[in-house]
Amino acid sequence: MKRNFLWVTCILLLLTITFSSWKAESTKRIHHKAHTVKLHKGASSKELFSDYIEDIYNTAELHAAGLDYSVFQKAVVGYFNLKAASMVPQTSSVITIVDLAKSSMTKRMWIVDLMDKNLLLHTLAAHGSGSGGDVPTYFSNSTDSHASSLGFYVTNGVYYGKHGQSLKLDGVDAGFNDNARSRGIVVHGAPYVSQGSIDQLGRLGRSEGCPAVPGKMIKKVINTIKGKTVLFINGNDYTYTSKYLDQDAAANYVYPVSQGSQTVNASL
Repeated sequence: MKRNFLWVTCILLLLTITFSSWKAESTKRIHHKAHTVKLHKGASSKELFSDYIEDIYNTAELHAAGLDYSVFQKAVVGYFNLKAASMVPQTSSVITIVDLAKSSMTKRMWIVDLMDKNLLLHTLAAHGSGSGGDVPTYFSNSTDSHASSLGFYVTNGVYYGKHGQSLKLDGVDAGFNDNARSRGIVVHGAPYVSQGSIDQLGRLGRSEGCPAVPGKMIKKVINTIKGKTVLFINGNDYTYTSKYLDQDAAANYVYPVSQGSQTVNASL
């Protein structure tokens, strides 16, 4: 009797697992079918890409964190164009955004995981002393300018220098930030990036052009963004341009046209 009971129990358990697996696979196919229908409704790659960016922005609650949608959109466009150019690994999903159009007294650095649609870190970030007081008004790519440089960067090696643990940056926008390596523009921690400095100075302390962060945050920041991830610095300078801000190219990378219909890039 006991053996029969065990056999019946095993059979019921097997049927339950089989049904659950079938249900999960069916749900997956339904979701895939729904997405495929959406792709074939006549929406362009650019429209689908805009929906995709908006979904990440809303899911990660970036508006509540103070990140402007237009700045996030620029950063994501550049991120995918850099991916398309194989300048960052296809497995990379983290992007760092520093918006120097905002007051230094606000948390103006956001680190977002685009794959998980999640805000990983949100913290203060300094700008260069040559760029101005609270809100930067001047940007430069020149040596000894002590100014911040706008544009897209790719994070590189970790090292220990005069500011302790630091992260090298390679500027990829010619004429705007491509002297970053020779200028020693890096991510580092600094004591002047603190609420104490804001209380004392009426603004954040300033660097020599580096996007410096609070000293207590530097290890966490570096560990999150090291290994060739994208960093974008935005600011109030309408002369800034970048070949990586081509929205059509980014949209076609994410939603490539395949055999007359649109499909999602498998690497995303």
